[in-house]
Amino acid sequence: MKQPKVIAEIGCNHKGDMTIAKELIKIAKIFCDADVVKFQKRNNKELLTEEQYNTPHPNPANAYGDTYGAHREFLEFNAAQHAELKEFCDDLGIIYSTSVWDLTSAKEIAPLNPQLIKIPSACNNNYEMLGWLCDNYQGEIHVSTGMTTKDEIDDLVEFFVTKGRNKDLVVYNCTSGYPVPFKDVCLLDILTLKEKYEDKVKAIGFSGHHLGIAVDIAAHTLGAEWIERHYTLDRTWKGTDHAASLEPDGLRKLIRDLKAVTQTLTYKSKDVLDIEEVQREKLKYRKVAK
Repeated sequence: MKQPKVIAEIGCNHKGDMTIAKELIKIAKIFCDADVVKFQKRNNKELLTEEQYNTPHPNPANAYGDTYGAHREFLEFNAAQHAELKEFCDDLGIIYSTSVWDLTSAKEIAPLNPQLIKIPSACNNNYEMLGWLCDNYQGEIHVSTGMTTKDEIDDLVEFFVTKGRNKDLVVYNCTSGYPVPFKDVCLLDILTLKEKYEDKVKAIGFSGHHLGIAVDIAAHTLGAEWIERHYTLDRTWKGTDHAASLEPDGLRKLIRDLKAVTQTLTYKSKDVLDIEEVQREKLKYRKVAK
């Protein structure tokens, strides 16, 4: 089994600060050895109704503005800032990516030519956006399947087949919650995704919002080729995603353990391995002749 790719999802954990965003990128690459860092791009007035935009944040302690719209705008980087972040990633040698939540955002990010663009669970039925990406963006399209029915996943994969882009599609097992209790992670759905779509799509992944790192190891052993985790510098920071994120030590340990586990997922090349020969000679029971 090949080593899975690990996405450190920064999302909005940069708190609207480019300096923090770049620090998160540097640590993800140099200290944690992640493969990808991922941000988010939203056009909030396209996504939200006027009422939603002007309503107070449901959790004022996590708000960065007087209204939900102002909160979202505070955390939003513009297209030029995303271009700057991508250049920063390129210089460091780590892959830049972004989740796009709407058509306008897709049209802003695609010209940057990232290796992959992510579609969040909330937007995986936005076929106008998906169709535009299929027609205008040549990189990989990664899609999460949280809060999505099995029929909707079927329709999603079939859409990419009709567009001739299914071999650029990576489908992620996901449960939408922050954080997700272990009983709701439902890892065995990875096997369902593999059984139904492995021959149609590029790969199956796992996007986790749980606590700890044990679950991600299990996801890899079940066949997830991509592991995505939210990532922050401090889980106590203000914001809704920090509590479900890994700090640098946790992300580093996850990547270390995934590398170790990948090496173990083999069969013995012969009945008695070379490392066992000395022990066999010294310890194996021999019946004493009478």
